[in-house]
Amino acid sequence: MIDVGTAGLTSIPGIEVGLWTDTDAMTGVTVVSIPEPNVAAFEARGAAPGTRETALLQPGMKVEMIQAICLAGGSAYGLGAADGVMAELASAGRGHPTPAGPVPIVPSAIIFDLMVGAATPPTAEAGRLAYLSRSDDPVESGPYGAGAGATVAKWRGIEHAQPSGQGNADVRIDGASVAALAVVNAVGDVFTLAGEPLTGGPPVGLGPAWDLPDRQNTTLAVVATDAKLGRTDLMRLVVRAHDAFAVCLRPAHTRYDGDAVFAVSCGEAEADLDALGEAAFIATGTAIENAVRSVQEWTSDGPGDSN
Repeated sequence: MIDVGTAGLTSIPGIEVGLWTDTDAMTGVTVVSIPEPNVAAFEARGAAPGTRETALLQPGMKVEMIQAICLAGGSAYGLGAADGVMAELASAGRGHPTPAGPVPIVPSAIIFDLMVGAATPPTAEAGRLAYLSRSDDPVESGPYGAGAGATVAKWRGIEHAQPSGQGNADVRIDGASVAALAVVNAVGDVFTLAGEPLTGGPPVGLGPAWDLPDRQNTTLAVVATDAKLGRTDLMRLVVRAHDAFAVCLRPAHTRYDGDAVFAVSCGEAEADLDALGEAAFIATGTAIENAVRSVQEWTSDGPGDSN
């Protein structure tokens, strides 16, 4: 039996999510605080990712446990938001143990949103405030946090871009749960897992509007489970999450984007690995859908400024 909800990552015990949103600059930060112990993995399939500390998350690397994940707008400038998250974690004594004290491990990734608002990227202070706002409440979907300046459907031309945001989903299967948060900033159109178009039809041909270098784009996802998995098995969830990208975003994984998936195992539950992979596929695809539908339903009141 599969049960699908939209509470998101905080449905996994111990995970907290914090947001910082700047509605003037139309950018923000989403921080995911991860309980310990945990195992983390990562893969970018877009050819132009903006990341930090993700090399540690590859198979064979010594450090497997992380303290938080930081997603931000602001292109490469936004990677600095993780400095504020690290500072707060260090003050709490959380981090990888070293002779000089704990060093927080905060893998990070960014989207390109500099052309949407005031081109003022998030800072370390923004990351710090996002971390301090964390809670285990259901995660907000829409133009919040790192999704504040996200857009989709840009393949027709920037003038045809539609607002997007961040979305959430969680899937309960027999024995375990898998949840996803997606920041959807795709050059193409968005579809449901069943193939329903949410922002228009797929690209037809490669005409003058098909100018990807001028339409920077990236979709990011964090997938978490309370099942106990090693890094090799956890990568199967990353693969299936990327499969959901390919189904729901047309196109995905281009030379000009940073499409990437983080995955975290932080529990002791037991479940079939292939079932967990399918749950990751459903959770990621549903989170992508939730991001777009939430913004489409969003009122003109806006998200409010949380800086």
